[in-house]
Amino acid sequence: MFLRKRLLSRLLLLDQPVPARPPREVELEATRNYRWNFVVNVLDGLAFWFGLAFVSSSTIVPLFVSKITLNPLVIGLVAMVAQASWYIPQLFTADQIERLDRKKPVVINAGFFLERLPVWLWPVAAYFAADYPMAALTLFIVSYAWHGLGAGMIGPAWQDLLARCFPVEKRGWLFGFTTFAGTGAAALGAGLSSWLLRELAYPFNFVVLFSIAAVAITLSWAALAFVREPLQAGHREPSTSANRWARMAAIIREDHNFRSYLGARMLLVLGTMGSGFVTVITVERWDVPDAVVGVYTAVLLLGQTVGNLLAGLIADRRGHKLPLLMGGAAQVTGFTIALVTPVAEGMVAVYALIGFAVGVNIVSGILIALEFAPPERRPSYVGIANTAVGVASGLAPLLGGWIATLGYTWLFGASALVGGAALVWLFLGVADPRRQALSSALSESV
Repeated sequence: MFLRKRLLSRLLLLDQPVPARPPREVELEATRNYRWNFVVNVLDGLAFWFGLAFVSSSTIVPLFVSKITLNPLVIGLVAMVAQASWYIPQLFTADQIERLDRKKPVVINAGFFLERLPVWLWPVAAYFAADYPMAALTLFIVSYAWHGLGAGMIGPAWQDLLARCFPVEKRGWLFGFTTFAGTGAAALGAGLSSWLLRELAYPFNFVVLFSIAAVAITLSWAALAFVREPLQAGHREPSTSANRWARMAAIIREDHNFRSYLGARMLLVLGTMGSGFVTVITVERWDVPDAVVGVYTAVLLLGQTVGNLLAGLIADRRGHKLPLLMGGAAQVTGFTIALVTPVAEGMVAVYALIGFAVGVNIVSGILIALEFAPPERRPSYVGIANTAVGVASGLAPLLGGWIATLGYTWLFGASALVGGAALVWLFLGVADPRRQALSSALSESV
């Protein structure tokens, strides 16, 4: 026990406390390092998104698993890991992270073992896939879940690190530009992965794909290690398991605006229940060839890049509520078109709108939670928000699969209806937290 605590103390630099500093001093340090931190974070995003293209949860991973088994329970398990593993653990680590003076050691030191190390087991699993298929599949699923859950465990620290390094009026541009550039890199990676799958024999093609992913994801970690964190004392309130959950519950109970946002956001995520079936119904209705499906994928990525950039630009000036409303409107419109279009060409608009909604949610869906919270409580707010989204993300495909048994008309109609209800809730029931904070500051100064 003593040795474990000592190792943890060394890993997270717990033996080097940080004195309390005025917020203005922290802001000035962040301003001095803004350009440096912007560059290293963009490099991190470029490498990470490029690497993910070679282990895509929607194409590459299901294809690899299907080479070993067609068991729908296994395929569904992997899909659930892909969709929910990053979100779910954050509620359980947020309180401990909130109390730490330094967030970077969590992201870099602990993150190496929790998030980055397991990616090197993916090419090992692929190497043994032909001779020992079930052992290889088990190793892959375990390491895939290890990576996703590990990333989720350090997620609140990473988001708090971003909030420390970048002023609220510049976070949108950072995230928007990084995801825009990263999506472009991912598109290049997707093209290369397609060529490698075609030119190389199984399982060597997956060995190469997963090796490229491991190298790129490790390089992204190396870039992030150069971030210059403006140090700030953590939340010092004594913590036990009982009062930890009591404080979490108090946030939801007492912060009406945040609670309303959680409800609207979870409902909006449930409204994506039809996303996984768009390609299925397109092929089934119009018997489109694989080449056309490739075009749809490109349109989806294009819509996502536009959503990334636009959300970043608007959010820095107007807050994140407006981009979320735009993304929700695009999502509802996309499913409505999927419901009524009589021709395959109409699905081009569906993919563009859904891609746009995804791009907006990557930027504003993550960053808005930071603005509801006072600086010392950011990890808790982030943990609550992301875990709530994770629960909805896990339920959405299950709900969609059940409704799809009634017919795709029911599925797309339900997706549009639920998304529309979420849109109304977000518009009428949630105040933009940035404007709310500004109003509070002005009233206090009077």
